[in-house]
Amino acid sequence: MAKPSKISLDLKSVQEKLRAQFSGLDPNDPSQWPALPRNLLFIVVCVAVIVALWFTWLKTVDEELLTEQAREQTLRDDYRKKLVQAVNLDALKKQLEQVQQYVAQLEKQLPSKAEMDALLSDINQAGLGRSLQFELFRPGQVSVKEYYAELPITVRVTGGYHDIGLFAADIANLSRIVTLNNLAIVPVKDRDGFLTLDCVAKTFRYLDPEEVAMQQKATPGKKPAGKKATGAAK
Repeated sequence: MAKPSKISLDLKSVQEKLRAQFSGLDPNDPSQWPALPRNLLFIVVCVAVIVALWFTWLKTVDEELLTEQAREQTLRDDYRKKLVQAVNLDALKKQLEQVQQYVAQLEKQLPSKAEMDALLSDINQAGLGRSLQFELFRPGQVSVKEYYAELPITVRVTGGYHDIGLFAADIANLSRIVTLNNLAIVPVKDRDGFLTLDCVAKTFRYLDPEEVAMQQKATPGKKPAGKKATGAAK
């Protein structure tokens, strides 16, 4: 029974010693504190410094790390795309050649500025060749686009139903691109079997080098324009 009494006495003594180290501390001079409170203060200060570093410098580093990880993923995706393109490079070159050939064919269907008069004459001859009577053939204002120019022509012809249909077919079969727009067909009074066709025939031509230069000056933010297909179809 004597041993528990001794242990209890020792614990009480230790508690008193610890309590004594924390009593009478001078907050203005921690260097004079006993070892235990001085070491505890040192630990608290270290923890506070670590937390402050985390919320200032370490947090910034963590954000930079996340940014670089996202950039790494973007570069990996870009690499995969370019790898696929490199593997299919020969096929892409063949497709490019085919596209260039197609563009060249379309360009041949676009007259130059000097050839526009001949094209207008072809349209007129297409109507006369079908025995149609031209009541109106009025070229409008040329509309210059980025790569081509568009010329609308207001047309009014009178003739038989089949002749008008054949005239439209002849226009479609011209070597140059001509489209018929805003078609309106009405019967002619007092002339059985005769119809009047009102439409706007649009022709297209590619721009001369001087006109291309003017377009580039008008839109300086755009890249230099080369010859390009208009996308118009018969």
